[in-house]
Amino acid sequence: MLPYLWLVPILPLAGSAIIGITGLVTLRATGKKPGKKLVSLIALLSVGLAFLVSLSAVVQLFVLDGEELFTTDLFTWMRAGALPLSDGGLAGFEVPWGLQLDPLSAVMILVVSGVGFLIHIYSTGYMWDDSGYYRFFAYMNLFMFAMLTLVLANNFLMMFVGWEGVGLCSYLLIGFYFDKKSAGDAGKKAFVVNRIGDAGFILGMMLIFVHFGSLRFEEVFQRAAGMPVQEGYGFLFWATLCFFIGATGKSAQIPLFVWLPDAMEGPTPVSALIHAATMVTAGVYMVARCNALFSRAPETMAIVAVIGGITAIFAATIGIAQNDIKRVLAYSTVSQIGYMVAALGVSAFVGGIFHLMTHAFFKALLFLGSGSVIMAMHHEQDMRKMGGLRKYLPWTYWTMLIGTLTIAGVPGLAGFFSKDEILWRAWSNGHPFIWLLLWLGAGLTAFYMFRLIFMTFWGTERMDEHTRHHIHESPRRVIYPLAALAVFSVIGGYVGLPAWTGVANRFEHFLEPVLRLPEAPHETAAHATSVEFLFTCLSVLVALTGIFIAYRLYVVNPAIPGRVAARFRGLYELVYHKYFVDELYDAVFVNRTKDLGNACFFVDSKFVDGAVNGTAATTRGTATVSRIFDKYIVDGLVNLVGWINMGLNRLATAIQTGLVQSYALGAIFGILVILLIYYNEIFRF
Repeated sequence: MLPYLWLVPILPLAGSAIIGITGLVTLRATGKKPGKKLVSLIALLSVGLAFLVSLSAVVQLFVLDGEELFTTDLFTWMRAGALPLSDGGLAGFEVPWGLQLDPLSAVMILVVSGVGFLIHIYSTGYMWDDSGYYRFFAYMNLFMFAMLTLVLANNFLMMFVGWEGVGLCSYLLIGFYFDKKSAGDAGKKAFVVNRIGDAGFILGMMLIFVHFGSLRFEEVFQRAAGMPVQEGYGFLFWATLCFFIGATGKSAQIPLFVWLPDAMEGPTPVSALIHAATMVTAGVYMVARCNALFSRAPETMAIVAVIGGITAIFAATIGIAQNDIKRVLAYSTVSQIGYMVAALGVSAFVGGIFHLMTHAFFKALLFLGSGSVIMAMHHEQDMRKMGGLRKYLPWTYWTMLIGTLTIAGVPGLAGFFSKDEILWRAWSNGHPFIWLLLWLGAGLTAFYMFRLIFMTFWGTERMDEHTRHHIHESPRRVIYPLAALAVFSVIGGYVGLPAWTGVANRFEHFLEPVLRLPEAPHETAAHATSVEFLFTCLSVLVALTGIFIAYRLYVVNPAIPGRVAARFRGLYELVYHKYFVDELYDAVFVNRTKDLGNACFFVDSKFVDGAVNGTAATTRGTATVSRIFDKYIVDGLVNLVGWINMGLNRLATAIQTGLVQSYALGAIFGILVILLIYYNEIFRF
């Protein structure tokens, strides 16, 4: 299947095109939308086949052939003349449309296509009654194409195509309910914030080409591997910093995290796909892919570690005060991505990708489980209006409980192994401050996630009577993906067992050809193993403490949280309102941008005293407002094009009268003109 690796991204693209075009043609021809069963078949078949091709290619490469890398150029995409380089030389700019399969991309395509397929199955049940059914799956399949293109690309520019593609699809899916203002605003917010990060990615690509003369991963990383570690603020610092700015936007890290919580305005399957298995992990994947560059820029690595650690605990503190079930999971996603980013910053590249994989399982499970709850509650998302749902939704409850135990780091489950790998690497690689942040974040994660479980499924029933009488378990198309993801959340961590178990870490060995591992600590193996086990016990202890506190506050004595919030109202309001970061950005950036726009509109203005707080003021002069720049230059140029077209149109329509006599007269006139020209030429000779 390796020669047909191109089918992996193309199959979802074909599904998106077929669904979208069929839907538009059917709607225009008959006034009706295409059948939902046909749409479901095309969407599931395209993604399911992409997963099977991915699995076959991975098996062939690593099991049958035993190779570590397969790369192919399908065609030359861009070609330009010689461009100047930083050393004064010249290099031809040529970018292929090429694919690359290695251990890192193998993990990503299996996670993206596998988890994406389960989410598609779930969506056929969740979105069945939605009027935009075909449009939804056209967007979802297009998103799968973009993400698979991103992870299979063999050069930076093609990766950027997938990078921008997932940005576009996130805008379309987050703002799916475009008739709802909050959804439209959330889509625009995600789009604008991500463009800030994308500017950094573009600058990083430019620096890479100027220095290496190529954008192909294989060439760039081979040359980077021979470079020494660069202390200070040299070329590698600025290039990797630019790439990390892109990662902070895509992976929702401080200071560009504000788009992700608002992205919950999209349908719940969108949250599961974008914010669990695909888009928000793209930044983590990109940094891990560029480990040969980042590992030689220690200043950037320090910034990455600090940003990841602070984001992990910052978002966790916000999560403890949210009441919307999806927003709790949204801030949980920001926090968990912070763990992955911090892992990359402390050189635990394998640990970061390991947690990326397990997070895809348990976070997709939690988002889909929350969607099942929302369906049962008739689209109510406030946990304060739930309670006691475990007897009505047993399958949803038990699967979500498994996901919650996994994210909390309970021993034996997938999240336990991947999170503890990060914590141990943070300590053993000499970053105690990062370890402390992540360790405290682990306790907060266990607390707010079990707060979600207890408020939703335990305690007294707080919904109204009408809702209570209509609560029922979700259909099988919703439950089956939950069950499958619950199984992966249990067993997914056993591919990367820690050293203290005495078993070789297969996941680390698998990724070793791509991810350069840091040097081992100087302690003896036995000592390091015993210390690692001790730190594992500490992480389990803080997780159990968080669970116990949540149980005492929300099950044993649920009146305590209200009293605590009232006593520390200022602190509670600060956390509940997300530290007023959105308000700060509005005041500093959004409103000032509006002021700049108004300044361009009112070029020369003399303002008068107006009404202030409802009190009238006397006019002190004549108001003179000049709108020359905007009205007569910007709008004028646009309107000029329209006026020219309108004039030509009127001239053409004046000739087309519809009268045969007029056309005959015009024909005779034309013949006379031709004859005059002809005889004039004869006379001249």
